[in-house]
Amino acid sequence: MAQERNQGSDSRHVRDVMTPNPECVSEKDSIRDVARIMRDEDTGVVPVVDGKKVIGLITDRDIVVRGLAEGKDLGNARVNEFMTKQVRSVREDDSVNDALQLMTGAEIRRVPVVNRNDEIVGIVSLGDIASDSGQPGKVGRAVEDISEAPPNN
Repeated sequence: MAQERNQGSDSRHVRDVMTPNPECVSEKDSIRDVARIMRDEDTGVVPVVDGKKVIGLITDRDIVVRGLAEGKDLGNARVNEFMTKQVRSVREDDSVNDALQLMTGAEIRRVPVVNRNDEIVGIVSLGDIASDSGQPGKVGRAVEDISEAPPNN
């Protein structure tokens, strides 16, 4: 057990630290549906799917910057108007270190987790990795790099 803890994120898999089975929406769902999921699940991101395939993400920031700040009618808005369409994902059997490298390189804080069929099975955040990795310095550097990057929406 102590040896496993000392190995840190290099030996752990994403499935070990991810949030499984996140609530998802389709691109035709309303922004109100997304907001309710964010409230009920206490999350700032909701995967957008076509069936079980990830086609985007929508964040609380997307809603504020692409919707509210632009004066859009949020009461009638749909997910496809605000979602981020260029989404990277990790596989559930990737190492936590691989996920951390992807997040740092892409300057993102959360990433969908997919299985071998590219179907969503979870979502992993820097917080998930930080809580479980045993390598706070590595995660701290990733957070610094991502926080210093310009917004990507």
